[in-house]
Amino acid sequence: QVQLVESGGGLVQAGESLGLSCVASGINENIDVMAWHRQAPGKARVLVASIDSSGRTNYADSVKGRFTISRDVYKSAVTLQMDNLKPEDAAVYYCHLKWSFLGTRRDYWGQGTQVTVSS
Repeated sequence: QVQLVESGGGLVQAGESLGLSCVASGINENIDVMAWHRQAPGKARVLVASIDSSGRTNYADSVKGRFTISRDVYKSAVTLQMDNLKPEDAAVYYCHLKWSFLGTRRDYWGQGTQVTVSS
């Protein structure tokens, strides 16, 4: 059974940094993309950053230059380093994994971790 376990959320002040980690268990091959999404109260879940199997990264415009996503392919893990946090970054952050093999595709999600940024 595939599980994504996130850690690292918490409360910080604006301008501070925070790192999120996500480790996937039960899966270590054919991972196409690992990503972080976030959902603020009353808003839709949106992509924050992603990294594919080749190491190519993609960021939401709102976090470019402040957030860095990285991946440990041997541990099926992904981290999100968040610098210069802003109050608008506050949300529940979800780890997301895309897997595919011979035409079969699966999406897996973590349970979410809360990030709170005080002004």
